Amino acid sequence: MNIVFFGSSEFAVPSLEGLLTTKHSVSCVVTQPDKQKGRGLHVEATFVKALAIKKGLRIYQPQRINTEEAVEFLKDLKPDLFVVIAYGQILSSKVLSIPGIFAINAHASSLPKLRGAAPINWAIINGEKNTGVTIIKMTEKMDAGPIIGHKTVEIKEDDDALSLEEKLSRIAKDLLLQALAAIENNNYTLTQQDEKKATFAPKLKKEDGLIYWHKSARDISNLIRGCLNWPGACTHYKGKILKIYKAKVFQSPPVMPQSSPGSVTQVNKDGIIVATGKDSLIIQELQLEGRRKMESSEFILGHKIEAGQILK
Repeated sequence: MNIVFFGSSEFAVPSLEGLLTTKHSVSCVVTQPDKQKGRGLHVEATFVKALAIKKGLRIYQPQRINTEEAVEFLKDLKPDLFVVIAYGQILSSKVLSIPGIFAINAHASSLPKLRGAAPINWAIINGEKNTGVTIIKMTEKMDAGPIIGHKTVEIKEDDDALSLEEKLSRIAKDLLLQALAAIENNNYTLTQQDEKKATFAPKLKKEDGLIYWHKSARDISNLIRGCLNWPGACTHYKGKILKIYKAKVFQSPPVMPQSSPGSVTQVNKDGIIVATGKDSLIIQELQLEGRRKMESSEFILGHKIEAGQILK
């Protein structure tokens, strides 16, 4: 099959690598335009573009994929199939109608749960026990098309957004190759999603990472893991932003006196222990505004943080 691959983020890279091991032809890779990043505003290509360059593939980077110019470009490729994975733009019905067969998408959730831009993050933030990868035939409604394939994945206690993304990206590759074989042999089924069970995972905003200490230690731990590495979970310490990268729940014994949420209760070799709405949180890795990331043991040596101080 003649395939056009749409992808931008690191999540899509294993799938493109897997696709290139098959007999199918990748006539073009469509990815987001290069962007300026970092303090030096260096122009950086997407992860998918970097791989496409390495493999000598044709690359197309439109600012907007649904323009007439983009539509004509894609039509000229005469594709059999579009494969769309973490591309970053919504495809119109006109674009979706171009391939001879149809367009498929690998989405990092167990659809219809967690439709949207940040399913991996919200699965962890919401405290889900399982998530998955789903291959769908694309429709104009976001992530709502009929299901071709799916695999469930357990979210482990030590999973964060980065580790879970890496795990799901490898599963997406395997599911994609299975789906392509089924489509080529006309041996697939399309299962409609149950709209009543649909939930949503919108793109994370900076303010989504703010810690509210009245919540339980478990909820805060989930937020820290789910917001790694964007937007990052944060609080305030002595008027400065304090980002927390790693923490664990400490179940307070019943005899322990209750401190107000956000209060530092202990500072020891295990970390900085902070009271929450339920149980406590041991902060293990953190970064104060204007400083580098460090282990809590190192932070304690350089800052006079002690019991009774408040994070808010």
